Amino acid sequence: MKRLVLLTSLILLSACQSKTQADILITNGQVFVGDNSAAQSLVVAIKDDKIVYVGRNAKAVKSIETIDASGLYVLPGFIDPHTHSLSDLTDEDKDKRANWNYQFQGVTTVINGNDGFGDPDISKIVEGLSRKGFGTNTALFIGHGALRKSVMGGEKRAPTADEMQEMRDSIKRGMEAGALGLSTGLFYAPGSFSNTDEVISLAQETADHGGVYDSHIRDEATYNIGLEAAVDEVIDIARATGIHTNISHIKALGVDVWGKSNPVIDKIEKAQAEGLSISADQYPWRASGTRISNALLPRWVKAGSEAEYLARLEDVSLAAKIKSETTENLRKRGGPSAVLITQDKFDWQNKTLGEIAEENGVSPVDMAIEIARQGDARIASFNMNNEDIENFMSQEWVMTSSDGSTGHPRKFASYPRKYTEYVQKKQIMPVETFFYRSSGLVADIFGICDRGYLKEGYKADIAIIDPEGFQANADFQNPDVLSSGVSYLFVNGIQVIHNSQPQEYLPGEFVKRCKS
Repeated sequence: MKRLVLLTSLILLSACQSKTQADILITNGQVFVGDNSAAQSLVVAIKDDKIVYVGRNAKAVKSIETIDASGLYVLPGFIDPHTHSLSDLTDEDKDKRANWNYQFQGVTTVINGNDGFGDPDISKIVEGLSRKGFGTNTALFIGHGALRKSVMGGEKRAPTADEMQEMRDSIKRGMEAGALGLSTGLFYAPGSFSNTDEVISLAQETADHGGVYDSHIRDEATYNIGLEAAVDEVIDIARATGIHTNISHIKALGVDVWGKSNPVIDKIEKAQAEGLSISADQYPWRASGTRISNALLPRWVKAGSEAEYLARLEDVSLAAKIKSETTENLRKRGGPSAVLITQDKFDWQNKTLGEIAEENGVSPVDMAIEIARQGDARIASFNMNNEDIENFMSQEWVMTSSDGSTGHPRKFASYPRKYTEYVQKKQIMPVETFFYRSSGLVADIFGICDRGYLKEGYKADIAIIDPEGFQANADFQNPDVLSSGVSYLFVNGIQVIHNSQPQEYLPGEFVKRCKS
């Protein structure tokens, strides 16, 4: 009898001692671990900045605090593969650095430096981030356009051998400092002045250091080589280098290419069958966002310095040519009623180009050139159709992104919009697939090893959302309204949203690429 009592005591003592020690235990939620599997009845425990337990036995954990997630979804924090949020993360304003617009969408990591705009001096950026503190994690691309400009200025020519070596050396330094890889904006100057061989050489340097290649392709419409040829180019780069290639914000932009999603998908899947590694990301809006000069002016006008660009706009001998090409570009975009001014320094905001032209008694093309002359303006360009959007979205290799930029609701509302419009309403995909393509798939593609999933040992980047209340509140007239429905959000184990309220913590980290 005494032996039985002693044995029982030892078992109880052992069970007590073997409990996982945690700061926070999340119970009673519908848990999505981020791997495209359906919700499970699991508990999740956090200790410091790590997930220390994911399982079914709440009694196996001893925690300081418990969050009852009854009726809520528990999932990995989203990783946005395409943002333009670095200026916010480095702003003097602490509220901007908190990145609340992304936090309230359930995003815990934002990737920056896309479209070729990423500063190649990764170490300098990381030092600046670390000094101030910021609210979400961030990872960085080296931008081809920024790199080219730092070496060659805005010149429209091929690099010399020395210039090419200087760019390759800069990529090597950036990759050693933790960059994800190389991004290009082949539609934008000065990236548009490069040929495919130049990009292949730089992508090869990136591949040699374990990086990926992310591309705003040369044409998403019929501006230069055409959408299908631009996809062929990105496939050629992948084939020549073996690098994983991601097509940024995949779309068929403008009336000339509506319906082209099918041949584009066919090209990509044929390349994948060949053994090439290719993916894409996509934001869930009909309207793209850029500046009026990028959308409508001929690319050659923007070659060289800002002074040279503005001089061309004033050059009477070039006026007819600029006007003719701008007229054609506006047609491709769907006409003046499809171009909405979303941010400017005058009184044009929330008006279409057609409305502004009528108010000023000039043609829409003349008005567009005048806006560029007066300092430019951000626009939302309603240039996609729903069939192409849904076709791309249905592909298993297409991730969720925002391409968040000022003046467009995608910066504040992309993830809840996709959830309500395309997951709940149109049922393009089940909710677990949406979560996977917004977290685990992104981590896998970009080599982010310890985020994107709810797994023991992974960083505690966790969203707890209300499945009935997760919704977008921003629109094109009010693009900077926070989304609803994120009840709790953890970034590196710190609650940055608690009971649907933002907190003052800035626990974000620079995320290095950790695998090739």
